[in-house]
Amino acid sequence: MWSEVLDRDAIRGLHVVVTGSSSGIGCAIAERLLALDCVVHGFDRIPATIAGPQFHPHTVELADGAQTIAAARACAHADALVHAAGTLRVGTLGTLDHAGGELMWRVHVDAAARLADALVPAMAERGRGRVVLVGSRVAQGMPGRGQYAATKAALVALARSWAREVAPKGVTINVVSPAATATAMLDDPARSGRAPRLPPMGRLIDPAEIAELVAFLLSPAAVAITGQDIAICGGASLPS
Repeated sequence: MWSEVLDRDAIRGLHVVVTGSSSGIGCAIAERLLALDCVVHGFDRIPATIAGPQFHPHTVELADGAQTIAAARACAHADALVHAAGTLRVGTLGTLDHAGGELMWRVHVDAAARLADALVPAMAERGRGRVVLVGSRVAQGMPGRGQYAATKAALVALARSWAREVAPKGVTINVVSPAATATAMLDDPARSGRAPRLPPMGRLIDPAEIAELVAFLLSPAAVAITGQDIAICGGASLPS
């Protein structure tokens, strides 16, 4: 487990903003960080599914720019940001869901930009900070997922650009890109009944496995890792 190499005293007490904290990957990340004695500020539009003295829920519609900025400003002291919130809309050329595409852009990309703009400069002033954006292996391209893929690919461009800006100031910014993961999104009717493609290892990625990698990236041990798109894919990125 990644957490076995963590300096628990160094990560203990970190204030981390985690979006999408009420379900799926975001929930797994929030739970793991709480287990490592971090303080988690959970941003989600649905009620919190986590309770505890170190968990602070914030009801935020990330597609609403004003709400996102207001929530971020309330957490200006945050040491780290993990943007895991996501939504899925599908469509091939000729049947694209343009409203859905706009929603995905707002939740995945615009929210990331607003949150980072509000939180990262203060991290840089303090000389330490961490940002992890949850991307997707689909960013490499997949039929029927063009709009979704575009938003996830945009996260990589943002992370690499921002990482270069703040690397001298002790802030790292990375993307973690899972392959098909065992979350409720796989049951979303928006998938049009299409079964997920299993990675070569023969099973879906477990959200807890993503959470372990994210926790490591927030730790001092990961200080030299920045501007990277890290696949957690069970072999899906390997040549066939």
